[in-house]
Amino acid sequence: MTAHPIFNVTHVPALEPYLVRTGSIFRTFADQDSGCISYGLMAAGQRWFVKGAATPGGVSSLRRAISVHEAVTHPAIVPLSHSFRTDDGLALVYPWMAGEVLYHPTRSRHGGRAAPGSPMARFRQLPLPQVHAALDLLLGAHLAVEQAGLVAVDLYDGCMLYNFNDHRMTLCDLDEYRPGPFTLQTDRLPGSSRYMAPEEFVRGSVIDTRTTVFNLGRALRLLLDAGDEEKQWRGTPSQLAAIKKATAAAPEHRFRSVHSLVNAWRAAT
Repeated sequence: MTAHPIFNVTHVPALEPYLVRTGSIFRTFADQDSGCISYGLMAAGQRWFVKGAATPGGVSSLRRAISVHEAVTHPAIVPLSHSFRTDDGLALVYPWMAGEVLYHPTRSRHGGRAAPGSPMARFRQLPLPQVHAALDLLLGAHLAVEQAGLVAVDLYDGCMLYNFNDHRMTLCDLDEYRPGPFTLQTDRLPGSSRYMAPEEFVRGSVIDTRTTVFNLGRALRLLLDAGDEEKQWRGTPSQLAAIKKATAAAPEHRFRSVHSLVNAWRAAT
């Protein structure tokens, strides 16, 4: 198959007109919290996800994404295929992955996790072996993240793409991940407060792998519950005990690494 021109280009004046000329846009994501505009592109017989940024914050985020993908690869992380500049910013090209994001907030709409028929509600109704397999991929990917010297930032259900046909979890939009540890220079990090550790809200705090442990602990707690109020736990007492340690308020009381959390979780499971 002939490679599409998009994989040879290094600069175009404007993203959307270029995509229209060289392929067929079948979906546009224009109301994202990040301020980025993304496209589903059919080109050279394949579907691609093209994410563009034209604001300083969006461009910085996509530059971080390039660094993340240079540092870490894992079967559960959507790989970066190409990047190129525009007059106003930057664009990244990923393979289009089948599935549904478990939560899809936009600037104009939030909520809906518990709505009947929503991706999250359907995920929470899956048989436990399928949920456990998805969670194991989530944890395994973050073993690779930790090994690469990165820490999770803005990890939440909007990064989790689940294929209900193949029953497979894939992670996307890890744009805010960065080398750690680091000291927080702002009043808070980006992210969903449902998943964030206490130190992510305190200027001057240290963000390290124990912060990632907290984020993962919250993901385990929220994804292995039958509802959005955390009152319908589907797991075991041993799993809940591991989550309790992972999400301790004080970092020194948590598992010291993602590796330690994963060992404890797999033993409990």
